[in-house]
Amino acid sequence: MSTTVLTIGVVVFLAHFLALQFRRTHIPDVLVLVLLGIVIGPLTGVVEPQDFGKVGSVLATIALVVILFESGTALDLATLGRTAVSTVQLTLSCFVLSALVVAGIAQGIYGLELLPALMLGATLGGTASAVVIPLVATLRVGPKPGTVLVMESALTDVLCIVGVFALLQAAAQGQLHAGQVFGSVLAALVFAAVIGVLGGIAWLFVLGRVRGFPNTLSSTLAFVFIVYGATEFLGFSGAIAALALGVTLTNHHRLGLDGRIAAAGMRLEPLTAQDLAFFREAVFLLKTYFFVYLGISIRFGDLQIAAVGLAIVVLLFLLRLPLVRWVFRAPEHSLRDAAIASMMAPKGLAAAVLASLPLERGVAGGEVIRDLAYMVVVQSIALTALLVMLLPLAPVQRLYGRLLGKPTEAAPQREGPADAG
Repeated sequence: MSTTVLTIGVVVFLAHFLALQFRRTHIPDVLVLVLLGIVIGPLTGVVEPQDFGKVGSVLATIALVVILFESGTALDLATLGRTAVSTVQLTLSCFVLSALVVAGIAQGIYGLELLPALMLGATLGGTASAVVIPLVATLRVGPKPGTVLVMESALTDVLCIVGVFALLQAAAQGQLHAGQVFGSVLAALVFAAVIGVLGGIAWLFVLGRVRGFPNTLSSTLAFVFIVYGATEFLGFSGAIAALALGVTLTNHHRLGLDGRIAAAGMRLEPLTAQDLAFFREAVFLLKTYFFVYLGISIRFGDLQIAAVGLAIVVLLFLLRLPLVRWVFRAPEHSLRDAAIASMMAPKGLAAAVLASLPLERGVAGGEVIRDLAYMVVVQSIALTALLVMLLPLAPVQRLYGRLLGKPTEAAPQREGPADAG
């Protein structure tokens, strides 16, 4: 236990250094943190997932919730509305195409039956919120493409989770009902968003009174956890509820609430700069823990699994290029933003967690699904990080300019810290 605590302290200090190096060298800190987790976890056995007990998975979930909530506070509702069509286009096209391609590979190489192959496809069809959102923030992606990428990562988490559970139910019952799957996804999104918005409005009323109590800086995050847990308990997407809650807290003036509330003799208490700074600090700490824990939790299969996983990752990134070119075809989207959007296809903790479910439920081919998904998670994060590092190079920009149909920029823009969106 003392080794685990010591490791946590060292990693937090290291994370500050890695964030600084990201700005200077373009080496993403997320990749180094995952590799560090792999070194101290499966490679050397210094720390194992069991050392964290149930706290490990709980803190990983908390990290996802806080990252989504904080990104929601940085989103502008007007921009969100203007990017709705692009978000739906990129989210659905990338998820469906990725899931089908992965399922086809699983059937062709490993001979998996249709439902297990689709389970693997649904597991790897999305993008990782905890990877995409911090990178979008640090790379200073434009407001519109940044919003699209943040929303895509949040929405595909829902698609992955609902899709895998629906396929597991279908495997148990022996038949798949497409209408039920569509209804489950729609309900998970719509009702979760409504809960998040209503929760945000309620908290704006309460926050002024809560500030009168001592030590209340973390009370907003506590309320986010309550909303997330209640939404999940009702069977909807807690992640979307947390994101909608964050959007509401910083966009209440765009909802027309301020005037109505003032007319009724009441007032809303907005978030302060201190609140937002606290959320960013929480995201930094939890993000650090998340990626190291992810590396510790990874399991490695044989060389064939590694080779097939790498082939899947490369193919998914290549397939994403024409889709990004189609969605970001407008001249207002720069080459740099479009190129970054094409790179944002990493898989994360949601995929790693879902990958173990078929094996636990006794699905044929469950071990292949788990090992292949774990490998794709690590390799996709590594490839995202590598592409981000190479993007400032002139030959790489010219290549992406041809692939995405965008004019090459005169000089690469220097990345620096910024809020998501």
